[in-house]
Amino acid sequence: MEQYAHALAEFVREHQAWAAPIVFLLAFGESLAFISLVIPAWGALVAIGALIGVSGISFYPVWIAGGLGAALGDWVSYWFGFRYKEHVAQMWPLSRYPDLLPRGEAFVKSWGVPSIFIGRFFGPLRASVPLAAGIFEMPYWSFQAANFISALVWSAVLLLFGDVMAKIMEWIWRVI
Repeated sequence: MEQYAHALAEFVREHQAWAAPIVFLLAFGESLAFISLVIPAWGALVAIGALIGVSGISFYPVWIAGGLGAALGDWVSYWFGFRYKEHVAQMWPLSRYPDLLPRGEAFVKSWGVPSIFIGRFFGPLRASVPLAAGIFEMPYWSFQAANFISALVWSAVLLLFGDVMAKIMEWIWRVI
């Protein structure tokens, strides 16, 4: 996966116009139930964030693209859970992770709307919380408000983390 993230970041460095669409797709995949379990994209998002300061890529379009991609992924996951309810647990790849949905359910029931915000920042919960919110019929507008706000914060955190790490590494290389 590290090689994948590096290759994608290198492509974005050479083709900066593709930064926002690629970040949108990565964030969408990272937030989409089923896909995020197979292809974690957060490393590539951090690597692209590292390019922001050092290559002159504009932060705002990439940040908005990441936020919208993540929100859309969770929106689709919510809809899928709402539409297919109990059948979801038997579908691949969730059938290979039988404890994931019960954990998501317990989390959503315990925390309510804040679970959407909190779940966005914790690996396997990122995919299962919106799915569980749909299965257990969290109110639609409450879900969407938490979804869009958390997606924008999550996108900013990953991209800025990469940017800050790149600046720290650049400073270390100058000092050495």
